[in-house]
Amino acid sequence: MPLFFLPLALACAATGADAQPWDSDSAVQGGDFHGRLELKRTNTSRGTPEESTKTTLRVEKFIDGTVALVRVDIPFPDADTGFGGSPFDPQLGDIKLRTGFRALKSGKLSFPSYVEFTAPTANPESAGTGKYQLAAGIRMLAPFGAPYVPQSHFTRFETELSQTNSIGGDPARADINYTKLELTLYDLWRDKYTLKLKLKPVWDHVKHEEGAVAEIEAGFYFGEKRGEQRAWRTWLMAGSRVAGPPGVASTYNTRLELGVARTF
Repeated sequence: MPLFFLPLALACAATGADAQPWDSDSAVQGGDFHGRLELKRTNTSRGTPEESTKTTLRVEKFIDGTVALVRVDIPFPDADTGFGGSPFDPQLGDIKLRTGFRALKSGKLSFPSYVEFTAPTANPESAGTGKYQLAAGIRMLAPFGAPYVPQSHFTRFETELSQTNSIGGDPARADINYTKLELTLYDLWRDKYTLKLKLKPVWDHVKHEEGAVAEIEAGFYFGEKRGEQRAWRTWLMAGSRVAGPPGVASTYNTRLELGVARTF
């Protein structure tokens, strides 16, 4: 699909752009950080291989080049896929590898992009999708300012458009083909406290159905500082399906997530 080639074209054109952390969660903007370790616990009421209760380890490396980010997600879904889960009975899920490209700049706007590969590494196989997947996405980060917004707040509007397709794997398992749009209002207060409001519409091209989830996340930075920035961050997120039937790709019924990250 044409969307797959867009991030690659942006990456080639981005060599003249200013370097910056690709992911807004990696650190407060402008930090001299080189990587991040993240651990999060996600309780999800819909027990499917794609969206189930699990613990996820994320490892990220930030690079000062056209390729700005390399990320590996290693999920450990619970044997009990319901909301309560079974945290002491983990399984191996489908591992994801993401390459993020340095953002294009246009005035105050930034346009980072990425490609992501998912391998059907789940053990047992029922803990994953059974499919190789390729995804591509592009984001827009737009600072939001208004006379009534205090100087102690850094507020930004973010959008992300992505396309995910299965490209092989177990022919007996369902194909994957969906488009997702993320709309986010992000606020950083006093360089420490964070708040995110998200809406994620999804178009499932296999089931020919549409759905959406909404999320609210609150967090804060803590610990030692490097310059004006703190290396640790923790957050709590709650989400719920707000549109469409159950079973639409990349959606869920309800979710509660608790995470901690160390940027270094």
